[in-house]
Amino acid sequence: MKAEHSFTQKHGLWTDDQARLVVELKHRIEKADLHLIRMAWADSHGAVRAKALTVPVFLEALGNGYNINVATSTLDGAGGRVFSSFTRGGGMGLEEMTGSPNLVVVPDPETFRVLPWAPGIGWILCDEYFKDGSPFHFSTRRLLKRQIARLAEKGRDCVIGLEVEWYLTRIIEDQIGMEHVGKPGLRGRAVATLPVEPGYSYHSESNLDMMQPVLSELAKAYEVLGLPLRSIEKEWGPGQIECTFSAQRALKAADDYVLMRTATRQLCRRRGYLATFMCRPALKGYYSSGWHLHQSLADTVTGRNLFTPESSNDILSPIGTYWLAGLLDHAIETVVFASPTVNGYRRFVPNSLAPDRVSWGIDHRGTMIRVLSDAGDQSTRLENRTGEPAANPYLYIASQIAAGLDGVERGMVPPPPETDPYVSSYPMLPSSLAAALDAASGSRLMRHQFGDLFMDYFVKLKQAELRRFDDYNAKSESKTQADEVTQWEQDEYFDFF
Repeated sequence: MKAEHSFTQKHGLWTDDQARLVVELKHRIEKADLHLIRMAWADSHGAVRAKALTVPVFLEALGNGYNINVATSTLDGAGGRVFSSFTRGGGMGLEEMTGSPNLVVVPDPETFRVLPWAPGIGWILCDEYFKDGSPFHFSTRRLLKRQIARLAEKGRDCVIGLEVEWYLTRIIEDQIGMEHVGKPGLRGRAVATLPVEPGYSYHSESNLDMMQPVLSELAKAYEVLGLPLRSIEKEWGPGQIECTFSAQRALKAADDYVLMRTATRQLCRRRGYLATFMCRPALKGYYSSGWHLHQSLADTVTGRNLFTPESSNDILSPIGTYWLAGLLDHAIETVVFASPTVNGYRRFVPNSLAPDRVSWGIDHRGTMIRVLSDAGDQSTRLENRTGEPAANPYLYIASQIAAGLDGVERGMVPPPPETDPYVSSYPMLPSSLAAALDAASGSRLMRHQFGDLFMDYFVKLKQAELRRFDDYNAKSESKTQADEVTQWEQDEYFDFF
């Protein structure tokens, strides 16, 4: 098929930069002697799905896309069917969703990588479309692009710095057994692991060195993949790691986080370890992990940080102040995108290095929004501390842009900063996934920015997960304490994220 008649050309799906990269990409594939290319996409949970194509088929798919089943967007995290796909409208009232049809995934040439741990394998992120070229309703990457476009219209970029915690554990089972096999909607038992170091010796060099062989392999892989790693640190719990990455434009940061999670899990698994981005594993002595999202705005022409205060008398610039106010005003209704699992709400307790209410402070790690700024400092930024590492990065970042922009457009003013947040009178954050879903479902802002169709879909998807958790609790013979992580959570999240 001639290039001018390709799927991407016909529907105008690539930018000029993406189209120009195709020639370079073909040379890279030939030079690297690849035999399979993984065409990957992030599902609604942010988990990576993929199909591996031979090189000739992939080269055809570069212009024409490749068919995938829409099912990865209609199932919950355990593969349970949430929507009646085989009825008219697919259980969504959408004719185009009838019968679990195919979608077309189109590679984004800007995301191509050669995987350093998998010889002969390439990797590329894709965007989902219907066969007529219209964007897929439930693509979370598309939602983020829409929010970024709103900023671009005003000559602004969103800049994101990633600071994420996760756990490295050692697998002690030498094979997958039947007890690990579940069924749709019910996961098998999580694989058994042991700690790689005793924990609770913050920044201990000796304990860090116990993990160094694996961490060094990860650092090398991140470098090959072009992930801008800044630091790897020994955190609080046993085997708890924190990775920080240099600030980048929002879409690049989200794409890189998707790749970082899947790369970390694959590389560790090949070496007999399990890396989990579950917030709080159900293992003795394990502490909750967070994902702190650093954000600022930049001028698209000059690159100047638009949050930087000009005077030492100011904490932020006017636009930074409005953005902060928007994050606070919409915190309760957007927190489900930062913390989308049952497990994540176990973080929101006093004196835990995580917030429990809607607050902000100047370089204060107990507040929800930590402001890091100084007059003339181009690294001035806001740090949202509500996130868990299992969050879908596209939804988390998109929700921040939607909330921050609303603050800017309305000229909102935040309340005074807090120095004692756990006893303040600020509103409490939701204490459960159920409460967070209720808040999101009723949000006028998120329904306007993400659309009623997506919001209803997302809420229903997560409510199915919540029902399975409630069913487990109702049937469980061994009642757990309210603050104790259940076996259901361990099975559901430990090896999925």
